[in-house]
Amino acid sequence: MTEFLQHLANGLSVGSIYALIALGYTMVYGVLKLINFAHGDVYMVGAFAGFYLAQVAGIGVYGVEASGGAQLLHAILVTLGAMAICGLLGYTIERFAYRPLRHRARLTSLITAIGVSLLLEYGFQLKPWITSPIEFPPGPTFRVFPTLVERVPLEGAERAVGVSLSNLDVYGLLVAVILMVVLQWIVYRTKFGTAMRAVSFDWQTAGLMGIPVNRVISWTFVLGSALAAAAGIIQATSRPKIEPLFGLMPGLKAFVAAVLGGIGSVPGAMVGGLVLGLAEEYVAGYTDSSYRDAIAFSVLILVLLVRPSGLFGRVTQEKV
Repeated sequence: MTEFLQHLANGLSVGSIYALIALGYTMVYGVLKLINFAHGDVYMVGAFAGFYLAQVAGIGVYGVEASGGAQLLHAILVTLGAMAICGLLGYTIERFAYRPLRHRARLTSLITAIGVSLLLEYGFQLKPWITSPIEFPPGPTFRVFPTLVERVPLEGAERAVGVSLSNLDVYGLLVAVILMVVLQWIVYRTKFGTAMRAVSFDWQTAGLMGIPVNRVISWTFVLGSALAAAAGIIQATSRPKIEPLFGLMPGLKAFVAAVLGGIGSVPGAMVGGLVLGLAEEYVAGYTDSSYRDAIAFSVLILVLLVRPSGLFGRVTQEKV
Protein backbone atom coordinates (compact mmCIF):
# COMPACT_ATOMS: atom_id res chain seq x y z
CA MET A 1 0.00 0.00 0.00
CA THR A 2 2.88 2.36 0.80
CA GLU A 3 4.40 1.80 -2.64
CA PHE A 4 1.04 2.46 -4.27
CA LEU A 5 0.66 5.79 -2.41
CA GLN A 6 4.23 6.79 -3.27
CA HIS A 7 3.56 6.23 -6.98
CA LEU A 8 0.30 8.15 -6.61
CA ALA A 9 2.13 11.17 -5.18
CA ASN A 10 4.85 11.01 -7.84
CA GLY A 11 2.29 10.60 -10.62
CA LEU A 12 0.26 13.60 -9.50
CA SER A 13 3.43 15.70 -9.33
CA VAL A 14 4.47 14.81 -12.89
CA GLY A 15 0.90 14.89 -14.19
CA SER A 16 0.38 18.44 -12.98
CA ILE A 17 3.34 19.52 -15.15
CA TYR A 18 1.84 17.77 -18.18
CA ALA A 19 -1.53 19.37 -17.43
CA LEU A 20 -0.10 22.91 -17.35
CA ILE A 21 1.69 22.41 -20.68
CA ALA A 22 -1.34 20.65 -22.21
CA LEU A 23 -3.51 23.67 -21.38
CA GLY A 24 -1.48 25.74 -23.84
CA TYR A 25 -1.95 23.15 -26.57
CA THR A 26 -5.68 22.87 -26.00
CA MET A 27 -6.29 26.65 -25.78
CA VAL A 28 -4.47 27.38 -29.04
CA TYR A 29 -6.14 24.48 -30.81
CA GLY A 30 -9.54 25.50 -29.48
CA VAL A 31 -9.14 29.00 -30.92
CA LEU A 32 -7.13 28.46 -34.12
CA LYS A 33 -7.42 24.69 -34.75
CA LEU A 34 -3.60 24.72 -34.76
CA ILE A 35 -1.23 22.33 -32.98
CA ASN A 36 1.48 24.66 -31.67
CA PHE A 37 4.43 22.27 -31.64
CA ALA A 38 6.68 25.08 -30.39
CA HIS A 39 4.82 25.04 -27.08
CA GLY A 40 7.12 22.48 -25.45
CA ASP A 41 10.06 24.73 -26.27
CA VAL A 42 8.31 27.70 -24.66
CA TYR A 43 8.29 25.51 -21.54
CA MET A 44 12.08 25.17 -21.94
CA VAL A 45 12.47 28.93 -22.39
CA GLY A 46 10.48 29.43 -19.17
CA ALA A 47 12.97 27.30 -17.23
CA PHE A 48 15.92 29.23 -18.68
CA ALA A 49 14.17 32.55 -18.07
CA GLY A 50 13.89 31.61 -14.39
CA PHE A 51 17.54 30.53 -14.41
CA TYR A 52 18.73 33.87 -15.82
CA LEU A 53 16.43 35.97 -13.62
CA ALA A 54 17.72 34.21 -10.52
CA GLN A 55 21.30 34.63 -11.72
CA VAL A 56 20.94 38.36 -12.36
CA ALA A 57 19.19 38.92 -9.03
CA GLY A 58 21.66 36.72 -7.15
CA ILE A 59 18.89 34.48 -5.87
CA GLY A 60 19.93 30.99 -4.88
CA VAL A 61 23.18 31.32 -6.83
CA TYR A 62 25.83 33.08 -4.83
CA GLY A 63 25.07 31.47 -1.48
CA VAL A 64 22.92 34.32 -0.22
CA GLU A 65 21.19 33.03 2.89
CA ALA A 66 17.47 33.74 3.15
CA SER A 67 14.70 32.75 5.50
CA GLY A 68 11.89 30.44 4.44
CA GLY A 69 9.54 33.35 3.78
CA ALA A 70 12.15 35.22 1.74
CA GLN A 71 12.92 32.08 -0.27
CA LEU A 72 9.25 31.63 -1.10
CA LEU A 73 8.99 35.31 -2.11
CA HIS A 74 12.05 34.95 -4.36
CA ALA A 75 10.55 31.86 -5.98
CA ILE A 76 7.25 33.68 -6.63
CA LEU A 77 9.05 36.68 -8.17
CA VAL A 78 11.20 34.48 -10.41
CA THR A 79 8.14 32.48 -11.50
CA LEU A 80 6.13 35.61 -12.32
CA GLY A 81 9.09 37.07 -14.23
CA ALA A 82 9.51 33.90 -16.27
CA MET A 83 5.76 33.82 -16.98
CA ALA A 84 5.92 37.44 -18.22
CA ILE A 85 8.90 36.67 -20.49
CA CYS A 86 7.24 33.59 -21.98
CA GLY A 87 3.97 35.48 -22.35
CA LEU A 88 5.84 38.03 -24.46
CA LEU A 89 7.48 35.20 -26.41
CA GLY A 90 4.06 33.63 -27.06
CA TYR A 91 2.73 36.95 -28.32
CA THR A 92 5.76 37.36 -30.61
CA ILE A 93 5.37 33.86 -32.05
CA GLU A 94 1.68 34.40 -32.76
CA ARG A 95 2.16 37.89 -34.20
CA PHE A 96 5.05 37.18 -36.55
CA ALA A 97 4.88 33.42 -37.25
CA TYR A 98 1.20 32.42 -37.19
CA ARG A 99 -0.91 35.51 -37.84
CA PRO A 100 0.38 36.09 -41.42
CA LEU A 101 -0.56 32.47 -42.24
CA ARG A 102 -4.03 32.50 -40.73
CA HIS A 103 -5.77 32.44 -44.13
CA ARG A 104 -3.44 29.80 -45.56
CA ALA A 105 -3.80 26.02 -45.44
CA ARG A 106 -3.43 24.48 -41.98
CA LEU A 107 -0.44 22.47 -43.16
CA THR A 108 1.44 25.73 -43.71
CA SER A 109 0.91 26.78 -40.10
CA LEU A 110 1.85 23.31 -38.87
CA ILE A 111 5.17 23.40 -40.76
CA THR A 112 5.80 26.88 -39.36
CA ALA A 113 5.16 25.62 -35.82
CA ILE A 114 7.76 22.89 -36.31
CA GLY A 115 10.17 25.52 -37.68
CA VAL A 116 9.67 27.75 -34.64
CA SER A 117 10.27 24.74 -32.40
CA LEU A 118 13.56 23.92 -34.12
CA LEU A 119 14.59 27.59 -34.01
CA LEU A 120 14.17 27.71 -30.23
CA GLU A 121 15.79 24.33 -29.59
CA TYR A 122 18.88 24.85 -31.70
CA GLY A 123 19.06 28.61 -31.26
CA PHE A 124 19.60 28.00 -27.55
CA GLN A 125 22.46 25.63 -28.40
CA LEU A 126 24.50 28.31 -30.17
CA LYS A 127 27.77 29.52 -28.71
CA PRO A 128 27.08 32.36 -26.20
CA TRP A 129 27.34 35.79 -27.77
CA ILE A 130 26.46 37.60 -24.54
CA THR A 131 28.94 36.81 -21.76
CA SER A 132 28.20 39.45 -19.13
CA PRO A 133 26.34 39.57 -16.80
CA ILE A 134 24.93 36.29 -18.15
CA GLU A 135 25.91 33.82 -20.86
CA PHE A 136 23.29 33.76 -23.58
CA PRO A 137 22.47 31.60 -25.52
CA PRO A 138 23.27 28.94 -22.93
CA GLY A 139 24.90 26.53 -25.39
CA PRO A 140 24.47 22.76 -25.64
CA THR A 141 25.75 21.90 -22.16
CA PHE A 142 23.27 21.51 -19.34
CA ARG A 143 22.88 24.08 -16.57
CA VAL A 144 21.93 23.53 -12.94
CA PHE A 145 18.86 25.47 -11.92
CA PRO A 146 19.43 27.54 -8.74
CA THR A 147 17.89 26.53 -5.44
CA LEU A 148 15.03 28.99 -5.04
CA VAL A 149 13.50 27.12 -2.09
CA GLU A 150 15.43 24.70 0.06
CA ARG A 151 14.13 21.14 -0.16
CA VAL A 152 12.71 20.01 3.19
CA PRO A 153 11.44 16.42 3.59
CA LEU A 154 7.95 16.16 5.06
CA GLU A 155 8.63 13.73 7.88
CA GLY A 156 5.00 13.75 9.00
CA ALA A 157 3.84 12.22 5.70
CA GLU A 158 6.52 9.56 5.86
CA ARG A 159 5.64 8.63 9.42
CA ALA A 160 1.89 8.61 8.74
CA VAL A 161 1.66 6.69 5.44
CA GLY A 162 5.28 5.95 4.53
CA VAL A 163 5.27 8.30 1.53
CA SER A 164 8.44 10.27 0.83
CA LEU A 165 7.47 13.87 0.04
CA SER A 166 9.16 17.25 0.21
CA ASN A 167 7.91 20.80 0.46
CA LEU A 168 8.80 21.30 -3.24
CA ASP A 169 6.38 18.55 -4.26
CA VAL A 170 3.58 20.19 -2.29
CA TYR A 171 4.38 23.70 -3.56
CA GLY A 172 4.56 22.51 -7.18
CA LEU A 173 1.24 20.67 -7.04
CA LEU A 174 -0.42 23.57 -5.21
CA VAL A 175 0.78 26.15 -7.76
CA ALA A 176 -0.33 23.95 -10.65
CA VAL A 177 -3.82 23.49 -9.17
CA ILE A 178 -4.17 27.22 -8.45
CA LEU A 179 -3.17 28.15 -12.00
CA MET A 180 -5.61 25.62 -13.46
CA VAL A 181 -8.45 26.98 -11.33
CA VAL A 182 -7.58 30.57 -12.32
CA LEU A 183 -7.56 29.61 -15.99
CA GLN A 184 -10.89 27.84 -15.62
CA TRP A 185 -12.31 31.00 -14.03
CA ILE A 186 -10.91 33.18 -16.84
CA VAL A 187 -12.34 30.99 -19.59
CA TYR A 188 -15.81 30.48 -18.12
CA ARG A 189 -16.42 33.51 -15.87
CA THR A 190 -14.95 36.56 -17.63
CA LYS A 191 -15.73 38.62 -20.73
CA PHE A 192 -12.39 37.65 -22.22
CA GLY A 193 -13.24 33.99 -21.72
CA THR A 194 -16.59 34.49 -23.41
CA ALA A 195 -14.83 36.17 -26.34
CA MET A 196 -12.30 33.34 -26.49
CA ARG A 197 -15.04 30.73 -26.65
CA ALA A 198 -16.84 32.73 -29.35
CA VAL A 199 -13.64 32.94 -31.42
CA SER A 200 -13.07 29.20 -30.96
CA PHE A 201 -16.57 28.52 -32.30
CA ASP A 202 -16.23 30.72 -35.41
CA TRP A 203 -13.59 33.45 -35.45
CA GLN A 204 -14.85 35.07 -38.64
CA THR A 205 -18.41 35.47 -37.32
CA ALA A 206 -17.01 36.61 -33.95
CA GLY A 207 -15.15 39.38 -35.79
CA LEU A 208 -18.38 40.51 -37.46
CA MET A 209 -20.00 40.70 -33.99
CA GLY A 210 -17.38 43.21 -32.84
CA ILE A 211 -15.03 40.88 -30.98
CA PRO A 212 -11.34 41.90 -31.43
CA VAL A 213 -10.23 38.55 -32.84
CA ASN A 214 -6.52 39.35 -33.16
CA ARG A 215 -6.35 40.56 -29.57
CA VAL A 216 -8.18 37.49 -28.25
CA ILE A 217 -5.91 35.12 -30.15
CA SER A 218 -2.77 36.98 -28.99
CA TRP A 219 -3.86 36.84 -25.36
CA THR A 220 -4.65 33.16 -25.73
CA PHE A 221 -1.03 32.58 -26.75
CA VAL A 222 0.15 34.78 -23.87
CA LEU A 223 -1.87 32.79 -21.31
CA GLY A 224 -0.79 29.41 -22.65
CA SER A 225 2.87 30.43 -22.78
CA ALA A 226 2.75 31.83 -19.24
CA LEU A 227 1.36 28.51 -17.96
CA ALA A 228 4.13 26.64 -19.77
CA ALA A 229 6.70 28.90 -18.09
CA ALA A 230 5.21 28.15 -14.67
CA ALA A 231 5.44 24.42 -15.47
CA GLY A 232 9.09 24.87 -16.48
CA ILE A 233 9.94 26.60 -13.19
CA ILE A 234 8.12 23.94 -11.13
CA GLN A 235 9.92 21.13 -12.95
CA ALA A 236 13.35 22.81 -12.81
CA THR A 237 12.99 23.58 -9.10
CA SER A 238 12.50 19.93 -8.20
CA ARG A 239 14.72 18.45 -10.96
CA PRO A 240 17.35 21.16 -11.52
CA LYS A 241 19.12 19.89 -14.66
CA ILE A 242 18.04 22.02 -17.65
CA GLU A 243 19.30 22.16 -21.25
CA PRO A 244 17.97 23.37 -24.65
CA LEU A 245 16.18 20.07 -25.39
CA PHE A 246 14.62 20.15 -21.92
CA GLY A 247 11.11 20.66 -23.34
CA LEU A 248 11.15 18.15 -26.20
CA MET A 249 9.79 15.04 -24.47
CA PRO A 250 7.51 16.84 -21.95
CA GLY A 251 6.05 18.83 -24.85
CA LEU A 252 5.22 15.67 -26.79
CA LYS A 253 3.74 14.00 -23.70
CA ALA A 254 1.66 17.09 -22.92
CA PHE A 255 0.30 16.92 -26.48
CA VAL A 256 -0.70 13.31 -25.79
CA ALA A 257 -2.36 14.48 -22.56
CA ALA A 258 -4.31 17.13 -24.48
CA VAL A 259 -5.49 14.53 -27.02
CA LEU A 260 -6.37 12.11 -24.22
CA GLY A 261 -8.51 14.69 -22.43
CA GLY A 262 -10.06 15.98 -25.66
CA ILE A 263 -8.02 18.66 -27.38
CA GLY A 264 -9.86 21.96 -27.18
CA SER A 265 -11.29 21.15 -23.73
CA VAL A 266 -9.71 22.95 -20.76
CA PRO A 267 -10.96 20.43 -18.12
CA GLY A 268 -9.91 17.65 -20.50
CA ALA A 269 -6.32 18.94 -20.62
CA MET A 270 -6.16 18.99 -16.82
CA VAL A 271 -7.55 15.47 -16.44
CA GLY A 272 -5.51 14.14 -19.36
CA GLY A 273 -2.26 15.44 -17.86
CA LEU A 274 -2.98 13.90 -14.46
CA VAL A 275 -4.10 10.56 -15.95
CA LEU A 276 -1.00 10.37 -18.16
CA GLY A 277 1.30 11.21 -15.24
CA LEU A 278 -0.28 8.50 -13.09
CA ALA A 279 -0.19 5.95 -15.92
CA GLU A 280 3.51 6.63 -16.51
CA GLU A 281 4.38 6.36 -12.84
CA TYR A 282 2.48 3.13 -12.20
CA VAL A 283 3.76 1.45 -15.36
CA ALA A 284 7.35 2.45 -14.56
CA GLY A 285 6.96 1.48 -10.90
CA TYR A 286 5.36 -1.94 -11.34
CA THR A 287 6.95 -3.09 -14.61
CA ASP A 288 10.10 -1.50 -16.05
CA SER A 289 11.20 2.13 -15.90
CA SER A 290 12.26 1.98 -19.55
CA TYR A 291 8.55 1.82 -20.49
CA ARG A 292 7.95 5.32 -19.04
CA ASP A 293 8.24 7.12 -22.37
CA ALA A 294 6.58 4.35 -24.38
CA ILE A 295 3.37 4.46 -22.34
CA ALA A 296 2.57 8.01 -23.48
CA PHE A 297 2.63 7.12 -27.15
CA SER A 298 0.80 3.86 -26.50
CA VAL A 299 -1.95 5.92 -24.86
CA LEU A 300 -2.01 8.21 -27.92
CA ILE A 301 -2.48 5.27 -30.30
CA LEU A 302 -5.16 3.74 -28.07
CA VAL A 303 -7.11 7.00 -27.81
CA LEU A 304 -6.98 7.59 -31.56
CA LEU A 305 -8.25 4.06 -32.18
CA VAL A 306 -10.97 3.91 -29.50
CA ARG A 307 -12.09 7.51 -28.86
CA PRO A 308 -10.45 10.06 -31.20
CA SER A 309 -12.37 12.93 -29.60
CA GLY A 310 -10.78 12.21 -26.19
CA LEU A 311 -12.35 11.82 -22.76
CA PHE A 312 -14.06 15.24 -22.71
CA GLY A 313 -14.22 15.92 -26.45
CA ARG A 314 -17.49 16.18 -28.31
CA VAL A 315 -18.12 13.97 -31.29
CA THR A 316 -19.29 16.10 -34.21
CA GLN A 317 -20.96 14.80 -37.33
CA GLU A 318 -20.13 16.34 -40.68
CA LYS A 319 -22.67 16.33 -43.47
CA VAL A 320 -21.36 15.47 -46.89
